[in-house]
Amino acid sequence: MDAEAQESFREFVANRSSALLKTAVLLSGGDRHAGEDLLQNALIKAAGRWHRIDEPEAYVRQVLYRQQVSRWRLKWPRRELSVAEPPEPAAGQDTSGAAELRLVMRGALARLTARQRTVLVLRYFEDLPEAEVARILGCSVGTVRSATHRSLARLRALAPELAALGPAAAEQPASRDYSPVEVRQ
Repeated sequence: MDAEAQESFREFVANRSSALLKTAVLLSGGDRHAGEDLLQNALIKAAGRWHRIDEPEAYVRQVLYRQQVSRWRLKWPRRELSVAEPPEPAAGQDTSGAAELRLVMRGALARLTARQRTVLVLRYFEDLPEAEVARILGCSVGTVRSATHRSLARLRALAPELAALGPAAAEQPASRDYSPVEVRQ
């Protein structure tokens, strides 16, 4: 790699690594160390082909997705013990609700299978259309739809408290009275 390409690669890593790390951590079920490993491997592959890559971020994301797919296809997945990290509070703000939501979501995502987690990350965090997710995962659009549906149902079953913690809960009325009403004419 020549000096110009090295500088271009360093700039890319400095500018985009935090966003790519978020995706990698989500793909790995909230395990920051596994996400860092996933991203590091993707960046190593990108560095080797840097002069041939037209869209670096798209290339690195594609490598992340494919590596994650390869991981959940392993016969014996390698698991590391992860430890919870306390959330960093914002200065002067009560972030306990947001921190609780993140912890509940991280725990629920970690209990999904790698395939379910990957489908949800691609569809909702990366906001990719079903056809693109199907292309990345090498399956049909119908498979992506059913996997998304089943993954969301499993996520709701694993963490029913997410409904009470999310922003939509604050907008919903506390309770509705569906008792019969007398109508006078």
